[in-house]
Amino acid sequence: MEATPILCELRVLVGAETQLLHVPVGSNLRRVLLDANLSPYVPITTFANCGGRGLCGTCGIRFEAGEPAPFHWHDRLAAHYGYPRLSCQISIDGPMTVRLLIDKVIWGKREPALRYPPRSADGEG
Repeated sequence: MEATPILCELRVLVGAETQLLHVPVGSNLRRVLLDANLSPYVPITTFANCGGRGLCGTCGIRFEAGEPAPFHWHDRLAAHYGYPRLSCQISIDGPMTVRLLIDKVIWGKREPALRYPPRSADGEG
């Protein structure tokens, strides 16, 4: 007898619409999105992507809530500089809300307002 998986709530925002999914803890965000027909890709990158290896940057999404700490090198840089996070490098370990970027350019769009605050010249802050 198999154990029932623990489920997490995943809210996916696509434009003005919200999709609510319940997915097993530990699921890969990119895989969950694709399985639910909620692609993190724009039309051209549906075919021109790295297949979830964290190399191309085309599966970027934004977090609205429940953002996990970045652990992949690309996600650390993306979080620091205000770029979208790679859905292929996100493990769903708790409730989260993500926004699909329907108007992004191929490799995402930088939003400087979303980056971490810069350090001051004296090293404080």
